[in-house]
Amino acid sequence: MRTFKVGGIKETVVERTDFPAAKLKKILGGETVAIVGYGVQGRGQSLNLRDHGVKVIVGVRKGASYNLAKQDGWKPGVTLFEDIGEAVRRGTVVQYLLSDAGQKASWPVVKANLQKGAALYFSHGFSIVYRKQTKVIPPKYVDVILVAPKGSGTTVRRLFLEGRGINSSFAVHQDYTGRARERCLALGIAIGSGFLFETTFENEVYSDLTGERGVLMGAIYGLMRAQYEVLRKKGHSPSEAFNETVEEATQSLYPLIGENGMDWMYANCSTTAQRGALDWCGKFEKATKPVFEDLYKRVRSGKETAVVLKANSRADYRKRLEQELARVRGDEIWQIGKIVRELRPERQGKKKK
Repeated sequence: MRTFKVGGIKETVVERTDFPAAKLKKILGGETVAIVGYGVQGRGQSLNLRDHGVKVIVGVRKGASYNLAKQDGWKPGVTLFEDIGEAVRRGTVVQYLLSDAGQKASWPVVKANLQKGAALYFSHGFSIVYRKQTKVIPPKYVDVILVAPKGSGTTVRRLFLEGRGINSSFAVHQDYTGRARERCLALGIAIGSGFLFETTFENEVYSDLTGERGVLMGAIYGLMRAQYEVLRKKGHSPSEAFNETVEEATQSLYPLIGENGMDWMYANCSTTAQRGALDWCGKFEKATKPVFEDLYKRVRSGKETAVVLKANSRADYRKRLEQELARVRGDEIWQIGKIVRELRPERQGKKKK
């Protein structure tokens, strides 16, 4: 474990080396981990746990996800159960990895089948923090823990297979057995984390929902569209506008920032780029900070989660989502983006996506 202090805050990070294979086996050897849901997180985490030698079963209703689980080697009636209640009953750890709306809908079944002393595990603080909306209130006789990977389940799996590890946060909400923390940390490493930062369920969900709507996805797309449309309006071609807005950012600059930091990026670009970036970053901060303040306020108040639960619980949610995604795909910026991606040398001769 490493301890550091930044901004007056002391933090301790748990590393993969703190939990070697023998220690993981000692902590998790007697556990049966029931994965409820086989979406991107359920799939990535369950496969990594299985590869670590942990006993894993999957509970998912029949459908596309169930079929995918069978393709991945989970055996019906042995390690794969279409009856979620049965999977929960068999689990000493229940990893509740359905969508947030799905967790609300399936909670009565899960709660009724939780065994005394089991660990109820989340990868998002949503259901617990907004329990007035979700009605997810765990019984007192279980541990309630969280491991939240800072990326999609696809990334969790990919980094694990590459011998790396994703950055995750962890939290203990309820410790019934006295083992909640060690269970949480061992599971965090076993699902593929390279290191873990401690948080709370509240802080995880407030920061996560703000990030998704902000810099991680919502804001970045809004900024990209704005710059692209200005360049196109001023006479630049689609390819030029895309290259200067998306391609250079995602293929060159962002990976370098991830590897070395923004200060390094500024120190290793042209003097013209340095001057421009340093002069304009403050203007963008000033322009967008009020938006982030409003966003955080809406997240914390529960207004954003109310929108999510209402929209995602609709019977026609998938149809409406496809209509929204079709509009995104139809944007000129992503039409030219598809062409540019197909031109990358590493994609030549491969199936186009």
